Amino acid sequence: MDAQENVLQEEQTQEAAASVAPQETEVTLPADNETPAQEQKKVYESKEAVLERLKEIAQNEEAPAKDEIDLLKTVFYRFLHADKEAKQQAYLAAGGDPEKFEPEAEPAEEEFKAQMGIVKEKRQKLFQQQEKEKQENLKKKLDIIEKIKEMATSPEEANKSYQAFKALQQEWRELKAVPAEAARDLWRQYQHQVEQFYDLLKLNSEAREYDFKKNLEIKTKLCEQSERLAEEPDVISAFHQLQELHQQFRETGPVAKELREEIWNRFKAASTIVNKRYQQHFEDLRAQEEENLQKKTALCEKAEAINQEEIKTAADWDRLTKALIELQAEWKTIGFAPQKMNVKIFERFRAASDEFFAKKGEHFRQQKSQYAENAEKKRKLVEEAQSLQDSTDWKATADRLVELQKQWKTIGMVPRKLGDQLWNDFLAACNHFFEARNQAVPNPRAEERQNLEKKRAIIDELKALLESTADEAMEKAQELLQQYNEIGHVPFKEKDNIYNAFHEVRDAIYEKFDLSPARRRLDSFKSNLKSIAQRGDNALDSERTRLMRRYEQMKQEIQTYENNLGFLNAASKKGNSLVDEINRKVEKLKDEVKLLREKIKAIDASEEE
Repeated sequence: MDAQENVLQEEQTQEAAASVAPQETEVTLPADNETPAQEQKKVYESKEAVLERLKEIAQNEEAPAKDEIDLLKTVFYRFLHADKEAKQQAYLAAGGDPEKFEPEAEPAEEEFKAQMGIVKEKRQKLFQQQEKEKQENLKKKLDIIEKIKEMATSPEEANKSYQAFKALQQEWRELKAVPAEAARDLWRQYQHQVEQFYDLLKLNSEAREYDFKKNLEIKTKLCEQSERLAEEPDVISAFHQLQELHQQFRETGPVAKELREEIWNRFKAASTIVNKRYQQHFEDLRAQEEENLQKKTALCEKAEAINQEEIKTAADWDRLTKALIELQAEWKTIGFAPQKMNVKIFERFRAASDEFFAKKGEHFRQQKSQYAENAEKKRKLVEEAQSLQDSTDWKATADRLVELQKQWKTIGMVPRKLGDQLWNDFLAACNHFFEARNQAVPNPRAEERQNLEKKRAIIDELKALLESTADEAMEKAQELLQQYNEIGHVPFKEKDNIYNAFHEVRDAIYEKFDLSPARRRLDSFKSNLKSIAQRGDNALDSERTRLMRRYEQMKQEIQTYENNLGFLNAASKKGNSLVDEINRKVEKLKDEVKLLREKIKAIDASEEE
């Protein structure tokens, strides 16, 4: 707001305050930072809509309203800032450097500034014109007061000048605004001289009484109109209508001396009611702004708490990013805070958001660098494995490849597509060597025969437990099942027989001791661990990663279902049915999560062995 706009606003406020009669208490006006309700009702959906309205004002010949111009400016830059913030967040989420972010030039902003310049120029001309007119009106009104003063020197002079006096009154009414600082004193001088004139008007008492009667009728109607304003739903409109009634009241001549105080008190009482409603309206607005400030402060604290959380995984980043975006969406639903705090609280919230996305961008930049480093390490292992794949130094090469496989496990993640390619190349080189070694060095299979005997012995022990009723029999059965799963391969020709014999007795054990389906699935999984491991040294890691992803996914599903339960109306029949269904799903998911956790533990134990 420029200096001339400030002066215009101050004069409008002073003129409204000066619109009361001499005996009246000053009309209560809103503070400079309060926005009329009419403006708040106007809603713009985009910055383009704001710009279109500004163009209409710039091209319109009528004087632009300052309050609407301020509203358009506020709303436009709110949209503009929201767009820039969204672009910045997208840039940071993609791993961009926050220090290098440069928002693109916004053509709409340049057009807005150009149109605003036209509007300001129109306001400047209006200001200058108004100032000139006010000074001229002040001079003319002072002349009228002097002329009435000269007429009110004696009863004879008043009688002779009656018609001239009426003409001066009409001329006064036709003159409008004067400088605000002179308005109240000017009115008092005028009212005093008019009353003096009427008090001296003795000879033509009939004309005087007629004037008094007409003025009383007018002021009575003004009282009635001001009293009806107490029921006006729009308190802002009621207040401005009251100002018009005050203007008419003071421009109406006096009533009979004995009725002056009575009619004024009636008008003042009605005005007080409207003024109090008007004041209460803005007190309510201030209360709402304070409530908005509290809500926004709470959002700031939540955003700042997000920045304090320990973030270890990509899932953590995704979860917290969603949480912060939800806070930003909620922020947009909350209205203005008090003007002195509105910018500060927004800057606090924006600082917390910027800090999070800056940390996220830095994390993914470092992760990208780490991925590149890990990829280079794995690439070197692939190259060494490929250089050894045709070696015939079976013992030394086998030991070295095993060492390379161990090193592979210690290297962190790389992007999936590249990681799969590197792993396939590495596995192919290792398999090429070991297949060649197996063909060149026959295996006596002694260990496999030993494994066969061990498994047969465990099967016999399990069969014996089927006849037992001891309390420790179930625990012993679990131990034997675990031992069986830990035994290696058997001769190929005996593989199917021993497999069928074991599963037959295992199923009988399950049935006898009534083991849960989950426990059965876990035992089955453990028995397959060795076959999974044979796919390659990284197979168990891949299986563990898959289980962890499924584990996190199910935990998220449980949380979602539990959150939804809070929104259901269990009082209705449909609500009860849905709640029961969701509870069943949650319990089933919890069982699955427990099973997944046991499978992951089994993999970890297997890798340690």
